[in-house]
Amino acid sequence: MSEFESLLNKLLELKPVLSRQDMLEMIQKKKEKIGAGYLTDQGALFLIASDLGISLSEPLKVEMGLKDLYVGAKEITLETRVMNVYPSKQFSRKDGSQFLLRTMTVYDQNSRAKVKLWDEKANLPGIENLKPGDLVKIIKAYVKSDMTGNPIINVGQGSSLETVGMESNIPSLDSITDDVSLVKENQQNLVVSGSLDGNVRIAEFTNFKGHPAKALHLRLKGKDGRSVRAVLWNADESSLPKMVIPGAKTRLVGVRTKKGRQGLELHGDEGTVIEIEGTKDVQPIVVRILSLTKNNAGSILILGTQKDKKLLNITDITGLSQNFNVGDVIECMPTKMYGNAVTLEGDSLVRKIDDQNLPSVSDLRTKIRDVYPTDSIYCIEAIILKVPERRDIQTRTGETVSLSEVFIEDETGQIWLKGWRNQSRMLEQFSQGEIITVTGVTARAGLEGRTELFLTPFSSITKKN
Repeated sequence: MSEFESLLNKLLELKPVLSRQDMLEMIQKKKEKIGAGYLTDQGALFLIASDLGISLSEPLKVEMGLKDLYVGAKEITLETRVMNVYPSKQFSRKDGSQFLLRTMTVYDQNSRAKVKLWDEKANLPGIENLKPGDLVKIIKAYVKSDMTGNPIINVGQGSSLETVGMESNIPSLDSITDDVSLVKENQQNLVVSGSLDGNVRIAEFTNFKGHPAKALHLRLKGKDGRSVRAVLWNADESSLPKMVIPGAKTRLVGVRTKKGRQGLELHGDEGTVIEIEGTKDVQPIVVRILSLTKNNAGSILILGTQKDKKLLNITDITGLSQNFNVGDVIECMPTKMYGNAVTLEGDSLVRKIDDQNLPSVSDLRTKIRDVYPTDSIYCIEAIILKVPERRDIQTRTGETVSLSEVFIEDETGQIWLKGWRNQSRMLEQFSQGEIITVTGVTARAGLEGRTELFLTPFSSITKKN
């Protein structure tokens, strides 16, 4: 006899005026009232007993699955696998006392859920060594709801979490990994994979509390060839290999989908695990310099091409390349390389070499009809159809920035070329009817979905005589 049947029979004995059918109908009504997905029949039985003023002596100690969780459950035991583990954080109570809290995400065959570990449980021995896919057992936990009413497992005093070394029917992390092309709106706790499309970028900003923060930006290309933007808030480059090649196989563990201005996006945070194919040791790279500029911080910005025509954005912080010129071929040992973003600093090495087998700008030109809004870098040769226009634009934050734009075409099509802020001044020296070579521009979807070209700090423009 199951525990549910045992508890139901006991309740019928204590309340003989109710029939078994009456009790089953009450269970169904209780589940409908609480909401689908929050109560099992057994959990509803405990709530009904409480409504009737009866205390069922058997506590709910049954080992259950995540799909059986309901708000109010106590002393539950679950076997799950780890999806991701967040750093522990310290908070203050209203009375000024301090407490620790760590969150983790777990999954089993049917569902995924958040786990909160309180006070000393937040720093259980070995918890920081848990990896995605590790098997754990949660013992004598209790369930509360989050702000949206979803059940959250709580591990506090009297509860425990143990690693389990035995085999399990719970699928491996590889089994629950979806290609990024399959993601849909309003999904949470996802594990997605794809190939790195473009570079990995670290953005610094000020959060809503006024504190400095970072976000890691990248794009994943799925099997269908489309790319999805991903943003990992409060994440940095500490978990990345030193060298990540363009197109590297990438997996994000613990992300959600969100509708952005350019379509569906993936969003994560400091708990998201990022796995990128790469190496801990950097390797030398050889490039031909296509453009060479400086930014406001004094760093030298180089757009370079490799032998396979892949374009790299090289940021030279230490000024090692200050004596080189456009067209030179250099060999450098970078500090780090994320996709097509290369950094030279510290103990980096740079030297000029004699290698004429690398492509030049003329070998890299793309026709306008072949430009698409991706993280790819383009080199374009076109004629200016409209006099460059410059105007001031006020952003949503109240900042006023400059925008210059020209309309250009080649024999395959027409497109807008735009430059923001410092790049806006690059367009002012050119006139209608001139043929220009634009090196190092990106493409994005603009108004009405039209593809537009945008200058970057690595861009250069030259006039064809």
